[in-house]
This record gives sequence, structure tokens and C-alpha cells, in this order.
Amino acid sequence: MTTKKTRILVVDDSAFMRKAISMMLESDPDIEVVGTARDGEEGVKKVKELKPDLVTMDVEMPRMDGLTALKRIMEEEPTPVMMVSSITTEGASATLEALDLGAVDFIPKELSFVSLDIVNIKEDLLEKIKNIARRKSILMARARQRLGWKKATAVASGPKSVASVSSLKKAERRRLSIKAVALGSSTGGPPALQTVITRLPKSFSVPILIVQHMPPKFTKSLADRLNSISEVEVSEARNGEEALAGHVYIAPGDSHMILTPGVAKPIIRLTQSPTGTLYKPCVNVMMDSVVKKYGKRTLGVILTGMGNDGFEACQELHKQGGQVIAQNEETSVVYGMPRAIVDGKIADVVAPIERITDEILSYF
Repeated sequence: MTTKKTRILVVDDSAFMRKAISMMLESDPDIEVVGTARDGEEGVKKVKELKPDLVTMDVEMPRMDGLTALKRIMEEEPTPVMMVSSITTEGASATLEALDLGAVDFIPKELSFVSLDIVNIKEDLLEKIKNIARRKSILMARARQRLGWKKATAVASGPKSVASVSSLKKAERRRLSIKAVALGSSTGGPPALQTVITRLPKSFSVPILIVQHMPPKFTKSLADRLNSISEVEVSEARNGEEALAGHVYIAPGDSHMILTPGVAKPIIRLTQSPTGTLYKPCVNVMMDSVVKKYGKRTLGVILTGMGNDGFEACQELHKQGGQVIAQNEETSVVYGMPRAIVDGKIADVVAPIERITDEILSYF
């Protein structure tokens, strides 16, 4: 039986980049590049003609840039789009805007398949692309719902109620006396984080530590963006600062973030160790340090993302009697990290992204 190939359209004004991206994609036998385009205007036209499963879209192009093309695609022919972005402050800002406009993820241009040391990244990226393409219909319906363009179908909007694995009632949850929230996310994470963090009240009583898989500069832009639209304080974590109640700390894109004991309050440390992790920052490293500090009084939260980063730390938290919340499949861009939690039977609550904040607050 022949497997249907994932059909990709590559949009970039650089002939070299079009070729490089196409070669990388077609190194996977299950992926076919069905066309290329030199700018956004040609890209929009070819999306309508070729109806690809996914589009890679450069941000900066002549005639029509990537953000304008993305808006047109989402309005006229909704298709999963991955932005190809430079790792600069400007590139990070444009990428976050693209994610707000409906892009599902991004490819850092500095990893664009000209480096010799990208084998693990390449394999992860190819699998991610196929995963996203398989969920095209659900993702696009949800994107349009989120952007307010039209009502989502029942299958795309996900369950209305929370599927709780644990029978703990709110009063019982509050007796756990949660001291910190440790949250991990990856593919699809920035919009998910925006949904969760912007709904937290200013009076939130414990620190929240977040690992979002992103390159340097992107995490600072993400933190600044969330801080500008949230009641709680959000910042990229700094080495040696105290972890304060009601403050959200996002790990920098080039360092692990851990929580260590302090004289009055716990201290955040940034470190390059361990060196053997697939991701830096790593959810497991951060969450493990929080669990070592607070044990079962840690609340673990795992959102959308590829792979299973965070599973080992959540497993230890579960063993100690702590609580773990996982995003559900219907609202995840990639159901990898939450699936590991659910399939491992360590999720106490499985909820759509719109309900995650309510579930967090039920412990306080």
C-alpha cells in the first residue's frame, strides 16, 4: 500500500533557499515539494492552484511579504504555514506576529540546512511537518475560530468540558498548597501561552516557570509581548533573580533554567548543563528542579509540542503525589508532549487550551 505523500509549497525570494529547503524536505520519502514561489503574491496564487498540505513562507520578500501573504492565505485558502525566520530581534517580532495571524510554527533561518550539525534538528523538523500536515483540517478550523473569522465545527473546537483523570474537587486541590507552577510547551506554544497567561489575575500567588522551545531573541520577544497584554508580570528569566509570586519567568532560548534554594525566596539559575539534552532550554531540566524544591506542591502543566520533553519530570511529580495538567489533542498543534503525559497515565486533568487557566486557578 502506497503512503500518501505530504505535499509542500516553498515560498522564498532566494533561489538558494528555495533549493536548500526543497532538498531538505525531499530527503524524506514521505514528503513531496509540489511547487516553489519567489514572493508572497506568487505564493498565494500557488496555494490556491496546488492546494498543498503545508507552506514554508519566508518573512521578508519583495512585492508581497510573508505576513501579508499569510493573512491572504488564512482568509482565502486556509493552509498550515511555517514561517522561515531570521534569528534577530526583528525576525522574532515578525514571527510572533505571524503566529498570531495563524502560522502554525517557524523554522529559524540560521538552521536552514546549510550547517553540518543539524541531523537531530532536521529529523525533528521533518516529523513535525508531517504531523502538522496530517492535522490540516482541524488546525485550520481552529485557527479561523481563534482569529474570529467564522464559527468552528464541533470536531475542530474540541470538547466543551474538561476530561478529568483525577476526581479531586477544588477544595481538595487547594489543600495541596501549590508553591510553583512549572509549564512546558513547544510547537504551537506561543499562541497557547498567550491564551493561558493573559487570563491569569494580577493577584496570582505563586511563580510560574516556563520552558518554550525557541531560539535566543525569540524568548525575549515572547516574554515582552506577553507582558504587554497580561495582568501578571512576564519576563525572560535572568540568572540569580528571585522567583517572585505572580511573576512568569520564560527560560532564555540558549540556556537551561533551574530553581535553587535562596535565603528568602528561591533563586533562578541559568546554566548550560546538562549538555546532552535535545532541547535547550529543556522542560525536564526546569521541571525536575522545581519538583526537587517543592515536591508534590508543584503544579506541572504540559502544552502542545513535539516529542516528550517534560515526561520524566512529570512522572516523578506524579510519584510524589503532585498534580499534572495536559492540553488535549483537539486543541494541540502537535499532540506529542501532552500525549506522552496522557498515555503514561500521569495526567490528572486533560483540558482544551481555553480551559487550562481555569484548571490552574482551581488549585488556589
